[in-house]
Amino acid sequence: MLEVESLDLEARGVARRDGKVIFIEGALTGELVSAHTLRRKPSYEIARVEEVFRESNLRVKPKCRHFGVCGGCVMQHVDAGAQVAIKQRALEDGLTHIAGVRPQRILPPLHGPTWGYRFRARLAVRWVAKKNKILVGFHERKSSFVADIESCEILPPHVARLLIPLRGLIGRLSAPDRVPQIEVAIGDRATALVLRHLLPLTPADIAELRGFADQYDIQWWLQSKGPDTVHALVPEHEAALAYTLPEFGLRMPFRPTDFTQVNHQINRALVSRALGLLQAGPGDRVADLFCGLGNFTLPLATQAREVIGVEGSQSLVDRATQSAAEAGIGNASFQTLNLFDVNLQWLEGLGKFDRILIDPPREGAHAISQALAQLPSDLRPGRIVYVSCNPGTLSRDAAILVHEGNYVLRAAGVINMFPHTGHVESIAVFEPDGV
Repeated sequence: MLEVESLDLEARGVARRDGKVIFIEGALTGELVSAHTLRRKPSYEIARVEEVFRESNLRVKPKCRHFGVCGGCVMQHVDAGAQVAIKQRALEDGLTHIAGVRPQRILPPLHGPTWGYRFRARLAVRWVAKKNKILVGFHERKSSFVADIESCEILPPHVARLLIPLRGLIGRLSAPDRVPQIEVAIGDRATALVLRHLLPLTPADIAELRGFADQYDIQWWLQSKGPDTVHALVPEHEAALAYTLPEFGLRMPFRPTDFTQVNHQINRALVSRALGLLQAGPGDRVADLFCGLGNFTLPLATQAREVIGVEGSQSLVDRATQSAAEAGIGNASFQTLNLFDVNLQWLEGLGKFDRILIDPPREGAHAISQALAQLPSDLRPGRIVYVSCNPGTLSRDAAILVHEGNYVLRAAGVINMFPHTGHVESIAVFEPDGV
């Protein structure tokens, strides 16, 4: 028998046997279990729980009947509050062990809906010839196979109800084995499905798509090759997708393949918190790095004197520029630049910023952190807010800012953007020492 000491971010119980770490799928902290070894390595083993002799009070019944097979979620058997605590500990452990720092203040976690929250998703499609069956859904856990699911609790109900009808639709197309995926993007007034098709669609295929769209009130977008080939089946739908930030009176248009946050309610709370922590005033000049389509830039422009957004994707910069113009915002400007390849001279060339917001992808903001660490004191921003989707790269960059740049980590906390998954979204606040 094994006693589980903790959980990792894949919701595996962590136990030890003769000093060797055992990661146990399906086991929770404090439980006494037996387990079957799936993989054995010199320094660790991966196992699956066989029997629970002492059950944790954190264990709950998964809501989804496909849990354990479908790879969309790994934590449905863990109490929702405990999931957030696990992610908070992962953030704190990363900052302590990787960065060697502790935040002066732990921010209360941001909570939101735990079901039906996923407004973006990539659904895999597979025609199983031996069974003459179409599968539409997420991949199985740790597998390239598509899970045979008929429902999904983290998708909004109106999209989850499409899983079975989509099987029938794909089966009626001329080349069902040449449709590898369907991307879902939901706006405030429209739901778009992007059909990836490897062969040209026939007139009969188009008629099937139009009939499906009318029946289920969705929009079809088509993608024959790369992202630049994506277009709406009905041209009038090209400008239909948008999400809102009511606190700032903003409507943010986007295309279905643009990066947007999957959880709209949490995104609103995140924008509000980030701006509250940044504390930009009417006389401040602010930089928003990795600005995307202006999710933070445009709200910041309602508070600051000037905001400059920098982003690597020209299409997102174009979208942000257009949104600013439509909203009548004249104090926000945008630049296209690879932010993974910048240096001190580039940052100095932009001039003095009173506040800087950083929202990088999983790779983090290594080059920017190094440039900020090297800035002379008279050019240093009074506050930096770093929004992260990877506690490992946040911790790496925090180490640079604190130990090389003499910044202080004032506060940090988690945002539960992806309930029931191991994904950790977080936010951290830095100030120059002495501020």
